[in-house]
Amino acid sequence: MIGHRLQHWRVSIPKKLGEILVEQRYRTPDQLGHSGPRSHLSVAPCPLAHKPHSPPPSFPEIISSKWPSLAKHPRLSCSRRVRTDTSQGKGQIISNINACVAVQSTIKSTLGPYGGDLLMVDGNGRQTITNDGATVMKLLDIVHPAARILTDIARSQDAEVGDGTTSVVVLAGEILKEVRELVEQGVSSQTIVKGLRRGSAMAVNKIKEIAVDVIESAGSEEKKVETLRRLAGTAMNSKLIKRNSDFFTKMVVDAVLSLDQDDLNEKLIGVKRVTGGGLQESLFVNGVAFKKTFSYAGFEQQPKYFKDPKIVCLNVELELKSEKDNAEVRVEHVSEYQAIVDAEWQIIYNKLEAIYKTGAKVVLSKLPIGDLATQYFADRDIFCAGRVAADDMDRVCQATGAATQSTCSDIQERHLGTCGVFEERQIGGERYNLFSECPKAKTCTLVLRGGAEQFIAEVERSLHDAIMIVKRALRHTTIVAGGGATEMELSSFMHGFADRNVPHKQQAVVKAFAKALEVIPRQLCDNAGFDATDILNRLRVEHRKGNVWAGVDFDHEGVRDNMAAFVWEPSLVKVNAIQAAVEAACLILSVDETIKNEESAQAQAPTRGLPPGAAQRALGGGRGRGMPRRGR
Repeated sequence: MIGHRLQHWRVSIPKKLGEILVEQRYRTPDQLGHSGPRSHLSVAPCPLAHKPHSPPPSFPEIISSKWPSLAKHPRLSCSRRVRTDTSQGKGQIISNINACVAVQSTIKSTLGPYGGDLLMVDGNGRQTITNDGATVMKLLDIVHPAARILTDIARSQDAEVGDGTTSVVVLAGEILKEVRELVEQGVSSQTIVKGLRRGSAMAVNKIKEIAVDVIESAGSEEKKVETLRRLAGTAMNSKLIKRNSDFFTKMVVDAVLSLDQDDLNEKLIGVKRVTGGGLQESLFVNGVAFKKTFSYAGFEQQPKYFKDPKIVCLNVELELKSEKDNAEVRVEHVSEYQAIVDAEWQIIYNKLEAIYKTGAKVVLSKLPIGDLATQYFADRDIFCAGRVAADDMDRVCQATGAATQSTCSDIQERHLGTCGVFEERQIGGERYNLFSECPKAKTCTLVLRGGAEQFIAEVERSLHDAIMIVKRALRHTTIVAGGGATEMELSSFMHGFADRNVPHKQQAVVKAFAKALEVIPRQLCDNAGFDATDILNRLRVEHRKGNVWAGVDFDHEGVRDNMAAFVWEPSLVKVNAIQAAVEAACLILSVDETIKNEESAQAQAPTRGLPPGAAQRALGGGRGRGMPRRGR
């Protein structure tokens, strides 16, 4: 073995000599045990042989000594690739699969109503307790580039459907685990990809065939609301709030139904957190609620309760401003200075009088409302609040019918809004401004209570999933049974279909996909402490008999009809999860080479963790350093 460094050489030979690739890899003695691919060029003894304490011969020199006629050829080009890490082939595919399976093993324990929670701590020491799949995947510091694909599918599932984020990651990892044996046996990755996509299409078609439309067929509005509550309850069964699901399902359904049914913009549902108290003290406000903003002297004298008040929303600063830095006004007489001061006072008083003449009793502004304006409004029994957050102001306009004004000179009656009741109320240790009984309300606010900030944050994530489920159910009205019933029916169907109608090359792939679907009921049983093998065998028997909705019974550790037990999920959740998991698996199987540029990684490494401008100063371009003078 020659040399001490790892080098790559590529030699291009003219077409008449044929295209060849010659590689020589020099290895240090501690690299001789490496199990990677080896391609060595045998060199006959020659004067250029490596001698002790001398540098190894270059590759062109070896070519010249071994093949003199080849080295003198005018069209011979030799290029060198240095410091590039390349992994390819079957080993690379298996490495990507193993990385994804490792991520799956981390998150699968959170699946289902008896799934555990994860305590995650970031680099700054912030703690998060959650079992939400999208949140876990976002907080995991995944380095492997292929495993990051699972984070993307969890995020897309959360944005598109809102629920099933853990299921999609678990299913994608199980599909890759089942097809790993086929990859090791030498089956082409493209054959596996074709088989998985065929299986995905079969599964989606089967779901559409067996799905039941219970929302449109509910008939009365009461039955429709009851159906939506059952769907929201299923989404909450795997969350911390499952013991209070009856309380929160009513809150979630009322929140979604309060939105504009043509738009169903969930961003108009405001969520406020107030630490302290119990979950049952959480509030649903059919309107807007936001925390009391910063106030000036005189605020205590303002009234805090109105019935049917007129509301004006502004984007105007009602405060005397000091001069800008280095501002200069030249005056020759004291009267000129007095005229400037009087003009400033007159401008702000004109604004306040214009607002007062509108008859508004509640004045809100995105910009500050100073002490002068606060006292002016207090003397006239008007409530005011400045520095209102933009999203809260938008929701106030949606609820009350007001229009935000950027000037006080032309406020008309049509620009004002109204609500049934305005009040400032003490909630826990905070003061909140509440706008309720709004006639034009297309928004609402959920005020969440709880003992700890991390707990309330998890409650908010749980309600978000339930809200998205109800929203999607109003758009896509078909449902399927949960508890692993749908996955077992798909697995049973695909096993039988593969034996009859799928060619032998793709038959093994479709069967592997069908077996991977069983991971959902199996993991549900494992997390609940049930005998997964026994329950899965009983489920297979039930589905062969034609019991389509047979699933896991968590109440009696057995098997039951989950459609009759009201364990319902929107069919869109299953369809989107299967499609996303299969596409992620196909993408990972299609990657058989990874190239990592070490030089670019080393160039970026010194800048990490440095204060702003440190890299620039290290290069001699620090702040305050001028250009060198010429002529010295």
